[in-house]
Amino acid sequence: MSERLMMKNWNSLKRARAGLMLLGLVALAPALATPNAQDILAASDAVRNPARPFGLTTHLVEYRNGKETANMSLAIYAKAEASGGQFRNLVRFVAPVRDANKLMLKTGNDLWFYDPSSKASIRMSPQQRLLGQAANGDVVTVNLSLDYQAKLAAEEDIQDGDRKQRHCYKLALAASSPDVTYHRIELWIDTSSNQPVKGKYYSESDRLLKTAYYRKVEKQLGADRPTETVIIDGLDPNWVTVMRYADWVWRDVPDAWLQRDYLPRFKAE
Repeated sequence: MSERLMMKNWNSLKRARAGLMLLGLVALAPALATPNAQDILAASDAVRNPARPFGLTTHLVEYRNGKETANMSLAIYAKAEASGGQFRNLVRFVAPVRDANKLMLKTGNDLWFYDPSSKASIRMSPQQRLLGQAANGDVVTVNLSLDYQAKLAAEEDIQDGDRKQRHCYKLALAASSPDVTYHRIELWIDTSSNQPVKGKYYSESDRLLKTAYYRKVEKQLGADRPTETVIIDGLDPNWVTVMRYADWVWRDVPDAWLQRDYLPRFKAE
């Protein structure tokens, strides 16, 4: 074989290899460009929830046709489990006065309500309404990525709770167990910041229970976090519940507080 023919064959081989590499990169590009839905959800969890034990106050206000009809204040103490990473919560009722010092404990998938007047603890459902459209499961801290399987449904522009346009990932969340608050969720997350923007929450019968908007992002405990959730009833848009979060603080949350047997002995600081 002549040297010229050998060089020609070598150049053809290089071109073929380059073509194969280019085809491989083209085929790989969609996979590289498509974000992982579960990772997006986990990043949004990190925006909503501090990584260390913390406390805050949650104020709930119910409105009917624009008029306030009920309100409630809760002190929340939250701590992630050492194994698994899901949060355990102790909730102390602060107001109204008739409910002061009642307690709610969420550990794992168990939710307990304790009334100091009867000294009895009762198992409760996270789906049960607490005030207005806020369910028991709405007021406790949770990492959604541990309770739901996420799929990326779309990327789209939506209007947020302040009527501003936001470019978002739309995630479809399916419950991993029947013990969680909602059977499925549609969640919109800002593509640039991982901030939750909007959520639609469905029952097991696939009825829209509520739509929530996450608003008023502020620097709290080292990160920009939403400090207000506006919840609109799935059937009656004039029935609105607003949850506002205040008094954020890093704090020690002893494991003893997060035990059902300890509830009768808990004393507010």
